[in-house]
Amino acid sequence: MEFKRVVVTGLGALTPIGNTVPEYWNSLINGVSGAAFIKSFDVEKFKTKFACEVKGFDAEGFLGRKEARKLDPFVQYALFSTEEAVKDAGLDFEKLDTSRIGVIWGSGIGGLKTFLDEVVNFAKGDGTPKFNPFFIPKMIADIAPGHISIKYGLRGPNFTTVSACASSNNSLIDAFNYLRLGKANMFITGGSEAIINEAGIGGFNAMHALSTRNDDPATASRPFDLDRDGFVAGEGAGTIILEELGHALKRGAKIYAEMVGGGMSADAYHMTAPHPDGLGASLVMKAALEDAGLTPADIDYVNVHGTSTPIGDPQEVKAITDAFGSRVYDINISSTKSMTGHLLGAAGAVEAIASILAIQNDIIPPTINHFTDDPAFDPRINFTFNKAQKRVVNVAQSNGFGFGGHNASVIFKKYQQ
Repeated sequence: MEFKRVVVTGLGALTPIGNTVPEYWNSLINGVSGAAFIKSFDVEKFKTKFACEVKGFDAEGFLGRKEARKLDPFVQYALFSTEEAVKDAGLDFEKLDTSRIGVIWGSGIGGLKTFLDEVVNFAKGDGTPKFNPFFIPKMIADIAPGHISIKYGLRGPNFTTVSACASSNNSLIDAFNYLRLGKANMFITGGSEAIINEAGIGGFNAMHALSTRNDDPATASRPFDLDRDGFVAGEGAGTIILEELGHALKRGAKIYAEMVGGGMSADAYHMTAPHPDGLGASLVMKAALEDAGLTPADIDYVNVHGTSTPIGDPQEVKAITDAFGSRVYDINISSTKSMTGHLLGAAGAVEAIASILAIQNDIIPPTINHFTDDPAFDPRINFTFNKAQKRVVNVAQSNGFGFGGHNASVIFKKYQQ
């Protein structure tokens, strides 16, 4: 059968470096760091005292006090970024067939803050099970797309993808496949995460996964730098409106880019560590290229997973070198996590938005906080260190790798009729 074409018609973002898409993009191309000392809880006894928190977000102002109290922050973030995307896409759902519009959302953990609060409150009591009636529906990871569909009356396919840090890349791929198979006309897709709390920071500290550069938080996320010492936790949400091309053209939608492929693989190696030779990561990039009907020669930019961990960054460079061969020297790669931190289940969505905007604006956002070359990396590879670079970007690929060995990669290209 002939696949239908799928295009991007709306974007929304709530990130540590901007609460709208224009703010986010402006910070990206100007190399702004979102890392700072944590304000949402007392970090005195924690190994890591900083993160990339969302700034200036007023949940009660956006939702109203009563409604905000019913929702975990990861759902609040999802609704906020989705409202921007819906407006950006010019959607009037009263004029559309909402039975053919779905929501597929990614979150690696879901309502961690809600779970923490309820369990702590129970532990402080006398053993009587006094739990908030909203405890479970606030916490479960699938509730974000549920609330999005309720708000807009969308009755198409609706579920959450959970694959750790690959979650929202998986949500994009699922939405893409439903659309090109003709199973729906449009999807609201993306991801959200809110893990900057005692449990989130404490848990990742216990794994020795986080940077502990408390003397200089703003430069702590250092992908591909010799002195990288772990990732910086981030939070927020990204929403992408994916739409079948014919449907988009019929309603006169603006089109940012075309989604042309997605790949998925597993490392089958370790529950947290990536395969040392980058086998799963290489496989997923090759799978995405094959799905898109493209070759390494077609790729101009790769938004890498690039978490700033000692073992993660080298395996991804090995994987890119294997997947692209000599073409690796002709492309730009960059890690926008150097600015946003690692948004876990939301990372794929906000990084896909960065990739889409790189295509639209022909600018590669940088990998900031580079101070010392790592001799393990080929100096001929263009990591786009410290400053954005202008170049024509016809095709961009974005990678997401998660604990458990989950890998997902998506590809976007300039739209042409």
